[in-house]
Amino acid sequence: MHSNDFLLILAFFALVLIPAPFLGRYLYRVMEGEKTWLSPVLQPVERLCYRVAGVDDEREHDWQTYALALLAFTLVSLLTLFSILMLQGSLPLNPQQLSGLEWTLAFNTAVSFATNTNWQAYSGEAQLSYFSQMLGLGVQNFVSPAVGLAVLVVFCRGIARRSSNSVGNFWVDLTRGTLYGLLPLCLLLALFLVWQGVPQTFQAYVTAHTLGGTDQVVPLGPAASQIAIKQLGTNGGGFFGVNSAHPFENPTAWSNLFEMAAILLIPAALLFTFGHYVKDLRQSRALLACMLILFSIGLAGTLYAEYQPNPALAALPIEQGASLEGKESRFGTTASALWATATTAASNGSVNAMHDSFSPLGAMVPLFNMMLGEVIFGGVGAGLYGMLLFVLIAVFLAGLMIGRSPEYLGKKLEAREVRLLVATLLVMPVGVLVFGSLAASLPGPAASVSNPGAHGFSQLLYAYTSGTANNGSAFAGFAAGTPYHNLMLGLAMLLGRFGYILPILAIAGSLAAKTRAPVGSNSFPTHGPLFVTLLTLTILLVGGLTFLPALALGPIAEHLTLFQGL
Repeated sequence: MHSNDFLLILAFFALVLIPAPFLGRYLYRVMEGEKTWLSPVLQPVERLCYRVAGVDDEREHDWQTYALALLAFTLVSLLTLFSILMLQGSLPLNPQQLSGLEWTLAFNTAVSFATNTNWQAYSGEAQLSYFSQMLGLGVQNFVSPAVGLAVLVVFCRGIARRSSNSVGNFWVDLTRGTLYGLLPLCLLLALFLVWQGVPQTFQAYVTAHTLGGTDQVVPLGPAASQIAIKQLGTNGGGFFGVNSAHPFENPTAWSNLFEMAAILLIPAALLFTFGHYVKDLRQSRALLACMLILFSIGLAGTLYAEYQPNPALAALPIEQGASLEGKESRFGTTASALWATATTAASNGSVNAMHDSFSPLGAMVPLFNMMLGEVIFGGVGAGLYGMLLFVLIAVFLAGLMIGRSPEYLGKKLEAREVRLLVATLLVMPVGVLVFGSLAASLPGPAASVSNPGAHGFSQLLYAYTSGTANNGSAFAGFAAGTPYHNLMLGLAMLLGRFGYILPILAIAGSLAAKTRAPVGSNSFPTHGPLFVTLLTLTILLVGGLTFLPALALGPIAEHLTLFQGL
C-alpha cells in the first residue's frame, strides 16, 4: 500500500464521521416534528401530503396498527412495481422499446426493491426502461429506506417512552423521513455526480463509431439521481448492469470517494439520533465504537488478503498485479477492498469490483459481514435496529452472568421480549442455511454456479446470504436469473426484512408500555469499554459462529487449496 491508499481511507472515515453528529441531531428533530432550517420550505409540502392522503398527523398508533400500516404500504408498493415491470413495454419513457420482464424476474425485482435489498438478477441498461428505472425502482429507493428509518424511530421511542401504548404514526414517519431526510441529501449528491460526469438525460441510447470500425451502443439515461439515492438510501441497485464499476455510474476518483462515504453516512448519523432519543450520547459513542472495531477488522482482513498474490502466480515477475484481477483498474486494490467492506457492512450491495474475483479470504469478509445480520452500520434504520437487538441480547447474557434481571436504559427485559429476540436470531440461519442447502441439493438450481468445488459453493452461499441480509450485492458468476432462484431469493428477502421488522415493532410496543426504573450504581453500564467488548463478542459469537461450518466448506476450503496449486 502507498501513502495515497492511507489518505483515501482517512478521507473516507472523515466524510462519514465528521458530519454524522450534526446529521443525527437533524434527523431526530425531523422525526419528532421539531422545526428545522428546511421547515419553511418543506412543511407546506408535508401538510399537503397528509391532506391528499387523508392522514391525521396528530394521531399516533399502537404497535399493531403501525405494523399493519407498514405491511399494507409494502404490499401496495410491491404490487405496483411488479405491474410496472410486467407492463413496461406499453408504458412511456421507453425509447429503446424494451419489453416487460418475465414474471418470476419481475417478482424477484419487485420484492428486492420493496425490501431495500436491491438484488439485481437483471441488467439495467439492457432490460429496464427509463420509466421503470425512475417511477418504479427510483421511488422504492426512497420509500424502502424510509420504512427502515421509521421502524428504527419506533424502537427508539419504545426505549425512551414510559407507560405509553402509542409508538408513532407510520404515515407521518414515512413522509418526514423521505421529505426532510433523503430528498435533500440526494439532491446534493446527484448534482455533485452530474458535475463529475454521470449522465442525467432522457435521450435515447447513442450509437458511436469506434476506431476499430464497428458501431457500439452507448447507454444513457437519468442515472445520477438514481445513483445518489442508491448510495444514500443503502439500496445499491445500479442503473447499469455492472453497477459502480461502470464509468457512467462512477466516472472519477472523487465520485468513487463520495459514493463510498454516502453508503455509511446516514447509518452513522442515526447512531446519534438514537442518543438524542434516549438523552444519552454515551450510548451512541459505545455503539459507534463497536461498529468501528468490527468494520476495521474486516477492512484490515480484506486489504491483507487482496495484497497477497495467489501462490500459483507467485513466480510471475509482477506479483502485485495478481491482486488487481476482477477489480476496476482506475481505482486499484485499496479502493475496491474499502468499497467491498463498506457495502457489506451496510446493506448497500453496490460494487465497484467483482467479489467473485477476490481471494478466498478477501471474499469471506464481505460474506461474513452480511452473515452477522446487517449490524456493522447496516442499512438506513435497519442497521441500528439490528445492532440494538444484539445490545438487548448482550444485556440478557450479562444479566445471566451476574444473576440480575436484565434491563437496558431502565427498561427490564422479560420473557416476552426474550422470546422475540430469539425469533430474530433464527432469521439469518433459515434464509441462508435452509434455503441455501435446498438450492445446493437440487440439480437444477445447483447448476447456476459457474465454478466447481468450494468456489462454486461460495457463489451460492453468497447469493442466499445477500438476499436474506437484504444486502443485494452479488458474487458474480452465479446465474441467479432462473425461475427457482428468482422465487426462493424473493422469499429469502421477505424473510430477512419482515422477520426482523415485526418482532422489533412488538418489542418496541412492549418496552414503551413499561415504566422506567431508575438507573443506579448496581445497574450494568452500557456505555463503557467493558460493554463495548461484551457487545462485540456477542455479535461475533452469537451472530457469526452459526455459519462457521458453511464458511469452512466455501472460502476457507478454497483458501487451503491455493497452497496446493489448485
